[in-house]
This record gives sequence, structure tokens and C-alpha cells, in this order.
Amino acid sequence: MSAYVVTIATLMVVQAIAVCGLNVIVGYAGQISLGHAAFFGIGAYSTAVLTTKLGISFWTALPLVIGISALIGLLLGLPSLRVREDFLAITTIGINFIVEAVFRYVPFFGGALGIGGIPRVMFFGVRLKGIPFFLLCLGFLVLVLLICWWLTRSWASLACYAIREEEAAASTMGISPVRFKLLAFVIGTAMAGLGGSLYAHYMQFISAGDFSFPISVGFLAMLVLGGMGTLWGPVVGTLILGILPELFRPLVDYRIFFYTLLLLLMIRFQPGGLLGENSFARKIITPLLKGLRK
Repeated sequence: MSAYVVTIATLMVVQAIAVCGLNVIVGYAGQISLGHAAFFGIGAYSTAVLTTKLGISFWTALPLVIGISALIGLLLGLPSLRVREDFLAITTIGINFIVEAVFRYVPFFGGALGIGGIPRVMFFGVRLKGIPFFLLCLGFLVLVLLICWWLTRSWASLACYAIREEEAAASTMGISPVRFKLLAFVIGTAMAGLGGSLYAHYMQFISAGDFSFPISVGFLAMLVLGGMGTLWGPVVGTLILGILPELFRPLVDYRIFFYTLLLLLMIRFQPGGLLGENSFARKIITPLLKGLRK
């Protein structure tokens, strides 16, 4: 593969990891989040600071990065306990702008100049770049999907689904909305932090603009397109919206307009996404799978 194709494929895999985390929050627990890029950025800046200023290796920093992202996700997830729907969406937008402003104006995080010189990932003494780094990211994506698959078959996912459908009824059945909402935020933001860490080590330079509100809109568009609450929806949505801008490169300046229009059309005509319940794709694929099984 050419370097261009490897770069696009690597970035799509990294984004898919972050979108899987958003799916846990939005798709599984039903909590609106329009600031997911903030946690993506927290993971990126955490690994950048740890590896450039403290000299820690990627593998040593990674558990710390995931822990930092999850802890901040826990703290910033507290507003979801008191606000819902539109107010929660506004709150998460505010979180995104606040985190971006901290990265942009605090000198410790490089200010407007960002942080450069982020080292490449070392694996048994070999610097990973190109296809080897893509395979590393792909391995982490598989791990994230396995965690999501396990969640869908656990008691936690059933509790989250119940809260998503009707929080009051779930509460009367003994399900703690506080516990499972925060659990969803912790898992989702930890995955975003993982994606941000991989992004930082691949780009080797990050700045606050890489984690702005439009990036959050892009993540949500990928999730809605693929199918919220489905296992493969985040991957499919990221794949489609990762390829289309490259095919229509002259329209790259209108990417946010396209994402917004796509969100509106999907919510209006296909709210379940391409792989959601009652979707056109699912109606076509399901009979084919049944026929193959016979």
C-alpha cells in the first residue's frame, strides 16, 4: 500500500476506536454527548506530556493515559446525573470548548504552538510507523470491539439499555442510573483516551485545534451513520465518512456542513443508522445470512 493509503487507513482505525467509546455513552446508555473530542484530546495531550516532558515510554504511559481519561470522564460525567437531553448536549459542548481552551492557552500544554517531538511507539526496539503502526492500531481496535461485545452480553449493558429506554422505570426495578451512567462515561472516555494516545504518537505533533467541537460532530456523525447501539456501526460509519472526504477532496471545506446535513437526514429517514433496527441494510443482509445458514 502507498503511504497515503496507510495514513488514511491508520487515522480511520484511530477514529473508530474513539467512536466505539462514544457508542458506549450514546448508543448503550443513551446519554447525549457532543464533546467526545475533548476526551480524545485528553488522551493525546496526556501521552504527549508523559512521553516528551517525563521521558516515559508509550507502553508505560498508556495505562496512565487511559486512567487519566477515565477519571476525567468520571468527573465530567457527573453533570449527566442532573441534566438530560438538550441540556446534557449543551453541557457536553461546553466541556469540549473548555478543554480546548485549556490546551490552547495554558503554557504547560504548549499553548497555541501545541506539543511536538512526540516519539514513535517502540516495540522490541523497533520504531513502529507505516503498516506496522497501522497493525498495532488495528489490534487495539479489535480489543475495543471485544470489550464492546462483552458489554452487550453483560448485566451492565442490560442496565444501560433499560436506562436508555426509560430511566424512571429502570430505577423502580432497582437499577441505579447513577452507577451505570457513570460506568458508561468511564468506559467511553477511556476508549477515547486510547484513540487519542495512538493519534498523538502517529502524528508526532498535536495542537488544540485537532480536538475542537467540529471533531466531536464528526464522531457523532460516524456513529449515527453506522448505527448507534450496534457493535459494527462505529466501524462502518467511520469507514464511510473516512473515505468520502478523500474521494471528494475539493469539498473538504464543506465537511462540517456535510456532516450536519447527514445527521439531519439520518435522524429523519433512518434513525437507527445503516446497521440499526429496521434499517434498509439490515433488511437486505438478514435474509441473505439466513439463506447462507440454510
